[in-house]
Amino acid sequence: MPRRQLHPPERVADYTARGWWSQDTMDPLFRAQVARQPDRLAVVDPANKVALVGTEPRRLTWRELDAEVDRLAAVLLDRGATPGDVLAVQLPNTVELVTAYLAAWRIGLIVTPFPVQFREHEIVELAGLASASLFLTSTRIGDRAAAAEVAGYASSIPSLRAVLAHGPEVPPGVLSADELMASATSTVDPHVADPNDCVTICWTSGTESTPKGVPRCHYDWLAICWGTVDAPRLTEADVLLNPFPMVNMAGINGMFLPWLRVGCVLVQHHPFDLPTFLGQIGAEGVTYTVAPPALLTLLLHRPEMLSAADISTLKQIGSGSVPLQPPMVRGWQDRGIGIINFFGSNEGIALLTDPHDVPDPAQRARYFPRYGTPGHTWSSRIAEWTSVRLVDPVSGDEVTSPGVPGELRIKGPTVFAGYLHGESLPSPFDEQGYLRTGDVFVIAGEDDQFLEYVDRAKDLVIRGGMNIAPAELEGLIAGHPSVADVAIVGYPDDVLGEKVCAVVVPREGATVELADLVGFLRDKRIASYKLPEYLRVRAALPRNPVGKILKRELRDEIAKEAS
Repeated sequence: MPRRQLHPPERVADYTARGWWSQDTMDPLFRAQVARQPDRLAVVDPANKVALVGTEPRRLTWRELDAEVDRLAAVLLDRGATPGDVLAVQLPNTVELVTAYLAAWRIGLIVTPFPVQFREHEIVELAGLASASLFLTSTRIGDRAAAAEVAGYASSIPSLRAVLAHGPEVPPGVLSADELMASATSTVDPHVADPNDCVTICWTSGTESTPKGVPRCHYDWLAICWGTVDAPRLTEADVLLNPFPMVNMAGINGMFLPWLRVGCVLVQHHPFDLPTFLGQIGAEGVTYTVAPPALLTLLLHRPEMLSAADISTLKQIGSGSVPLQPPMVRGWQDRGIGIINFFGSNEGIALLTDPHDVPDPAQRARYFPRYGTPGHTWSSRIAEWTSVRLVDPVSGDEVTSPGVPGELRIKGPTVFAGYLHGESLPSPFDEQGYLRTGDVFVIAGEDDQFLEYVDRAKDLVIRGGMNIAPAELEGLIAGHPSVADVAIVGYPDDVLGEKVCAVVVPREGATVELADLVGFLRDKRIASYKLPEYLRVRAALPRNPVGKILKRELRDEIAKEAS
């Protein structure tokens, strides 16, 4: 079983004394919103829900959502659930997913959410690691018979007691969550949670190995979500459009928890479909959403799509996960929409640059705050709580000079307590208790007040002893008029160790040649050792379920070709 209480007593005492952690827990926050505004709209289903799961989209008020949470909680209790048990969930972004989290937290369960793309291989292993006792899914997700699939391998998860599913035509071996909820009449007594109780086990992206479980408690989730409340200045008047799966930091902390904090409207979206997405902005009066950088760039390149959509209510967009391009940030700012640059992970990296603190779009695209720099303050409260430092990955010395690459290390109330079954894994923390992020930054800005992302340490290309940051080249190549998407990886060379390969997805109707690409980069006056020496053209880049490029897969493919 997962450890119930996550952080050591001395950390709890320290952070609560500083006011960084409070006694807030999830279910009382939700019930407070229900009491305050019972008949206001709370949550909206995806417009394409019929095609997604076979049921009609719904719009629930806070009171209606609360009643549904109670019914599902009663069903889970009837299946033998007790505080500390793990509920595995595989649902797309729907009202039912919102209900699942809130019902689990009402009775003290831990939710381990799985991306809908996960299949038997991933789920059997990860549900087993989490000791999941109940599984909640849908009878259908897209064209997949999801519940029947889970029923087929449920016996391979020894801890699993029952599989429940929403939707019509429930298969043998699966309990109908809808029918059970319809007959549930008892009112559930909420579990009184300790803020240090584990509430989720999310999973790292797994681009290089088996995903690791990342347990989170009320303390650290409710601390880190202040960043995603403060940066867009959210209030109860906002309408959030959530296109990111609610299975990790982006979906949970980017949209779900800010909604819970401020009591606004949450509009769900899944799977990503651009016309539906743009239509929801106009139909629902969306004021804030999140989107990957590539999509935001695409929309600026397709002005006819934007002109055909009503985005007049949209005020800000959150983006990140990869370096943003200054022309993209500037292009949206010229349309009156501010781009917020986020840098985060399941483990707790919490850097953000918003239009209020950094109005210049070029700086906002490139830089993050260097928390603690004398003479500089930042409007998000997490800036006061978070300590950062850069460390030379070879010598271990702290980096204090601008322009010198160092691994970002971070400490504070937004950082997780450690991996699931972490006793069998290398510690992610250094000797001072800072999280080793594996991300390389340099100090930048006229007052050394910024951090500039260089790349993942493991993704650096080392050519003849010279470090080449893929992110830098990717940012430059993304500006080529014929390039829609790009990844830079290294491939083996007997003399230099590695050389640079550009993996490019051309824009529709365009072609890309290596000589043209190199010429484009030479015009940027970059060092010649950084120039790509191999080009691979693909229709799409391979990505994991949360959108990260699978660079190991690309490296393996190209290494075979180059040999």
